[in-house]
Amino acid sequence: MQRNLFYIVFLTIFLTLGKGKSYSQEIPKSSTSFPAKNQTNKEETAPIIEENLVVTDTVKMDSIIKKKPIIESKIRRKAVDYEKINQKKKQITLYNQAEVYYQDIELKSGIIVIDYQKNEVYAGRIKDSTGNYIQHPVFKQGANVIEPDSIRFNFKTKKAKVWNSRTEQGEFRVKAAETKRENDSVYYMKGARFTTAKDIDDPEYYFQTNKVKFVPGKKIVVGLTNMVIADVPTPIALPFAFFPMTETSKSGIIMPTYNDSNLRGFSLQNGGYYFALSDSYDLSALGDYYTNGSYGMRLQSNYAKRYKFNGNLNLRYENLVSSERGFPDYSRTTIYNIQWSHAQDAKSNPSSRFSASVNLGSSQYFRQSVNQINNGSQLNNTLSSSISYSKTFNSVPQVNLSLTATHQQNTNTQEINMTLPTLQASVDRVFPFAPKDGIKKGFIKNINFQYNLRGENRIHTYDSLFFKPEMFRDAKIGFQHTIPLSTNFKLFKYFSATSSVNYNEVWYFKTIQKEYVASQNTVVDTEIPGFDAFRTYSFSTGVGTTIYGTFNFKKGKKLQAIRHVMRPNVTYSYTPSFSNYYDTYDPDGSGTIRKDYTRFDGGIFGAPGKNMSNIMSFSLNNTIEAKVTDKDSTKTEARKIMLLNNLNFSTSYDLSADSLRLAPMRISAGTQLFKQKLDINFATTLDPYAINNTGRRIDTWNIDNGGSLFRMTSSNITMNYRFSSTDLDEKEKNKAGKQNGGREDNLFGKNTDLSDRRESQFGEEDKTEDETPTEFFKYKLPFDLTFAYSLTYSNINRENKITGNSLMVSMNTDLTPKWKIGVATGYDFVQQGVTFTQLRFERDLLSWRMDFNWSPFGENANWGFFIGIKSGVLSDIKWDKQRLPDRVLR
Repeated sequence: MQRNLFYIVFLTIFLTLGKGKSYSQEIPKSSTSFPAKNQTNKEETAPIIEENLVVTDTVKMDSIIKKKPIIESKIRRKAVDYEKINQKKKQITLYNQAEVYYQDIELKSGIIVIDYQKNEVYAGRIKDSTGNYIQHPVFKQGANVIEPDSIRFNFKTKKAKVWNSRTEQGEFRVKAAETKRENDSVYYMKGARFTTAKDIDDPEYYFQTNKVKFVPGKKIVVGLTNMVIADVPTPIALPFAFFPMTETSKSGIIMPTYNDSNLRGFSLQNGGYYFALSDSYDLSALGDYYTNGSYGMRLQSNYAKRYKFNGNLNLRYENLVSSERGFPDYSRTTIYNIQWSHAQDAKSNPSSRFSASVNLGSSQYFRQSVNQINNGSQLNNTLSSSISYSKTFNSVPQVNLSLTATHQQNTNTQEINMTLPTLQASVDRVFPFAPKDGIKKGFIKNINFQYNLRGENRIHTYDSLFFKPEMFRDAKIGFQHTIPLSTNFKLFKYFSATSSVNYNEVWYFKTIQKEYVASQNTVVDTEIPGFDAFRTYSFSTGVGTTIYGTFNFKKGKKLQAIRHVMRPNVTYSYTPSFSNYYDTYDPDGSGTIRKDYTRFDGGIFGAPGKNMSNIMSFSLNNTIEAKVTDKDSTKTEARKIMLLNNLNFSTSYDLSADSLRLAPMRISAGTQLFKQKLDINFATTLDPYAINNTGRRIDTWNIDNGGSLFRMTSSNITMNYRFSSTDLDEKEKNKAGKQNGGREDNLFGKNTDLSDRRESQFGEEDKTEDETPTEFFKYKLPFDLTFAYSLTYSNINRENKITGNSLMVSMNTDLTPKWKIGVATGYDFVQQGVTFTQLRFERDLLSWRMDFNWSPFGENANWGFFIGIKSGVLSDIKWDKQRLPDRVLR
């Protein structure tokens, strides 16, 4: 109850008895009688009533100081059945859906009785026709809501007593047999239980205590507390406890998790402190310590500004020790990882945008870190990052500008390639001969050009040199300017032709000079600092068309027609020789042999070509689809089915080459079957030339060398099949609103974050109370299944070998409404072994979650078991046990 309830009672009395006046000498008789008729279904509004004023003859009216009104706002009351006034007992009774409103206070109950002789108000339940109690009192002020069985309040002492009160404070739900209201903000409870379960009257667990001090919206302080699970008291007890409750985040200690490892001993993991810095950003500082001397530190921060941006930052560092000092296998290494994600709201600035996606650090971090089991990152061979800013200038023509910093890291070779930064600028296309209004038609009107600028500061380094002076010493800087001039037009009505001339200018700030050094008996590349540039140009033209063919079947057949669409294209490109940029050097110091080279070799935008290029390219793209009669007889239109999404052929012929003019033919195809659930993609390379005994291509047709017309050098086929239980029921599929069950599966298993195991392994949000199934066993088991198969064939040097042949599968299913099971595994037929395998089980225990994940074999073999409360306010109440892989430092 709140202090304003005193005013509610007072105003209700005044509304009933009427408006009165007080005098300093005598009280005149009332001229109006008390209403005899009860008012039903009536809602009243009270005027503002001031306190009595004392008036004397010696005091002027101007000098009287007015006191603050008792009632500062209007009040309303109503009841469905009646509002009864008992003048003898000095009581007012509101019955059946009784309601009283004053300022931000709402009081609703089956019955409300106001005793203005005892200065008390009572609110309680009423019985229905079957004798059951209904219409519990509901007291609400602001965001605080209390739902007891009954309330008794003294508006003179401002104290209250509440029986079987129920209230929600943040994630907590509190129920007490008796509650005493001491003042405006402090309650004392007896026989109380508090929990995060949804049903406070029948929770799956709760904390039982007899002494509670409750400050709404701030804290709960309890005495001896016992944890009860399924109405069975447990030996888990606390002599006292403090639970903060607030709508905003609060700083506090994060309790660590105990674990043990065969390699590094006992440990405390993920302990630290949470800093609630503001409503816009926070910070978590976590750490690990192992008894063999290993330790780790992590800083995690989330930030957001509405309608502006949001993001998160993770900094991770670990110092890992293996074995013990003095032993031959003793080693110490440091690993780190930096992850930053930033996204700008599109509404904040339509003309500029800043974004970041960073994942960089030690190449072996995800393979050696003992704090997490990140299967996807461990099996991935690359780390990549990108930070970009773009700006659009709405001029005529439009100008676009962007700055980007990129990072590519191979975790196997530990090579790192970075651009710090990449500058790109472009001017939109300009049509100098096109009319301002109307269609651009013809060769001349479609002539257009644009300008593009690209500048890079490119760095190539390794893990061991990352952010060291050697990393920046070998950086390469360059600028590339391109001006494409192009047009398109129609030929003979059915052919589309394009022509373009491209001008390219490259600036470098370092070039090379090759020379033979006799003292070293080798050719040395000497860097020549200073500005230098080269300029090239090229010409290309092409013509293509689209050919449609349809084969119709007899009427009445399920297959009505097959449609074949072909898109042939022929392209001619010419690039002259730029031999003026080439010099010569002596490779062995004899002076008898001279080799050509260009000082621009090794530049980030390449070098000018010495040989003329004169190439004719051919391509043919095909799509095939069918029209079939729809199963729904009410539909008049035939249903289209794609038989081949693509069937592509491509090759080229070099007119200026002295040998091996015809390039290998590349064939690729793809289709989707079984209602687009099975994806099949195929690609192969066919070489028309033969090879000699050393495996080198020779200028002899393969068919003239005793072989077939083409020699297959490589081939690959991949198949992916996705299937789910919702596909069996069209109605459920439409209800889900997502294709293939709406869930994407990870064939490499589920990543496990050891710092927070409360999240589901299956990536699903908790169901609401209305959606929670009640049956024990589902006769329809929901599931989703994904198969992935890959086969690679290699025959470049007539090895005739299957280089890759693997099958992977991922499946998730609900055994019961609360039990989930998942598996991810595969088999490599070339290596003859099982690929990465993970089993996962999960039990939804309403307010709790229990899960188990297991990777039974391999370098990353591990298992983990977790049971704990889902709510973040009680996240430390858990049992978390893992057996992490004993990763060896490399």
